[in-house]
Amino acid sequence: MYHQGIKKKIVPRPKSKKKSHLTGLSPVFQKIFSARKITDNEQLERTLAKLPSPWLLSGMEKMVEYLIFAIEQQQKITVVADFDADGATSCVVAIKGLELLGVQNISYAVPNRFEYGYGLTPEIVEYVKQQHQPDLIITVDNGISSIDGVKVAKEFNIKVLITDHHLPGEELPDADAIVNPNLVDDEFPSTHLAGVGVMFYVLLALRSRLRENKWFEKNKTQQPNLAQLLDYVALGTVADVVVLDQINRILVHQGLLRIRSGKAHLGIQALITQAGKQFSSINSSDLAFALGPRLNAAGRMDDMSLGIQCLLTEDLGLAKDMAEQLDQLNQDRKEIEAQMKHEAMSLLEQMQVLDEHHLPAGVCLFEKNWHQGVIGILASRIKDRLHRPVVAFASVGKGEIKGSARSIPSVHIRDVLSEIAVAHPQILSKFGGHAMAAGMSIKMHDYPVFALAFDEVVAKHLDSIDLEQKIYSDGQLLEQDISIEFSEQLKEVGTWGQGFPEPVFDGVFDVIQCRVVGQQHLKFVLRIPKSELLIDAIAFFVEKSEQWLGVRSINAAYKLDINEYRGNRSVQLMLQYIEKIT
Repeated sequence: MYHQGIKKKIVPRPKSKKKSHLTGLSPVFQKIFSARKITDNEQLERTLAKLPSPWLLSGMEKMVEYLIFAIEQQQKITVVADFDADGATSCVVAIKGLELLGVQNISYAVPNRFEYGYGLTPEIVEYVKQQHQPDLIITVDNGISSIDGVKVAKEFNIKVLITDHHLPGEELPDADAIVNPNLVDDEFPSTHLAGVGVMFYVLLALRSRLRENKWFEKNKTQQPNLAQLLDYVALGTVADVVVLDQINRILVHQGLLRIRSGKAHLGIQALITQAGKQFSSINSSDLAFALGPRLNAAGRMDDMSLGIQCLLTEDLGLAKDMAEQLDQLNQDRKEIEAQMKHEAMSLLEQMQVLDEHHLPAGVCLFEKNWHQGVIGILASRIKDRLHRPVVAFASVGKGEIKGSARSIPSVHIRDVLSEIAVAHPQILSKFGGHAMAAGMSIKMHDYPVFALAFDEVVAKHLDSIDLEQKIYSDGQLLEQDISIEFSEQLKEVGTWGQGFPEPVFDGVFDVIQCRVVGQQHLKFVLRIPKSELLIDAIAFFVEKSEQWLGVRSINAAYKLDINEYRGNRSVQLMLQYIEKIT
């Protein structure tokens, strides 16, 4: 995606300080992987055998103990999910996985973000008690901050098992078992599992213990292959933008292999078809930018139950119908987002902060009519534009506003909120999130104080940080590498994503042709100086795109891609940033 805003600088991606022992790779790939701290071939392996043991997660013994008891006693289980793509896939993995392992009575509830808010709140517990009458609640992708909700569940004599990956606060809920790789002193070798990854690991441990107990033999049932759930795990992991360390790369890669081989569940098949993607060439970028937004649209615009039902259904016709509904919700979301972004830019102009020399360290924006389901995307768009942490707020009624924060790599946004909560406990009592994204609720009358505190605390974190926005490049490519073959190799050898970025290259090009398409996009025909090779390139969402017409030469940062049109395949540069050369 091309972002034009504050001037950027194309710089070489920092090299790893560790000595590389990579073998059997071309110099280009050695350089790419070394810059991503890969020093030996074993770190590139993506087989399931390389996954660490689920028993390394603290709380797993108790978790499995309660689940086995629930299976043996045929207890009623209700899964309480989050309303984003990670929550939806976590919910589906929990339901399908537990049914495969012997649970006979399982249902789910997903809070409507507009009625109940996030997590296992007292209100959602009361709803679940009334509608589902469960013996046991298992949370997925939430629960680590649900202290009051767990108390209410205990009052109803309902057991609570929490599976989550969000950062815990100083106090943990009094749940019967908690599995979260971010718990203090947890020995699991990664803190980056998504909620769906945590739930998948719970199922691995549960199957392992059932196998030890000879449960499958006693009940004359076959041990299930839990790998059949990995398409869901891949989608949820990528959509939640967690760091793709080796464990997550394994989970995502194996899920992609299942999709490519035609083994995806019907709901995911329908989403892929609706997005116009090819099963055989699906990659992590497609999960992030084509499937994830369509699934997330249900939770943002309406009710995530539609997304969960789409993923759960065994009826292809229903899956297609629901995928179409999700696509329409996503189109609605795009229109609302465009209007909100226009209003946000107007607010920034009024605040006179669009000049990079007068930008506050942390930016807060509020408009009473903004859609609370879209403020997270808006914050992300403005963060990309300004290269500053941003919080976008929307009114939720009764004098309260809800904020969604997005940050830049140098600022841990949840730590910022924790500092504000310590300094202003009367203002910020409810918040949670990750290093890069977080949410909060405050009173409308506290907004000016919060905005000032946010700017001050962020400024402290940014004090010694270079705020010049950089585009990190893996170097220049030789003409022979700007090819379909090399592009295919790039897609095959790495599972690219957050924390393991897809390679970006840079170079100077002569502009043979430039035209505006779709009002905001630029289509180029480029040529490497002194070369005969003509190369197609495209830059999306370019502000004042007509100003680029007639440019003779550019310096560009780009990703390699393959354009497929009417059966023809050609290499294409996806321009991430362009500069005019005078």
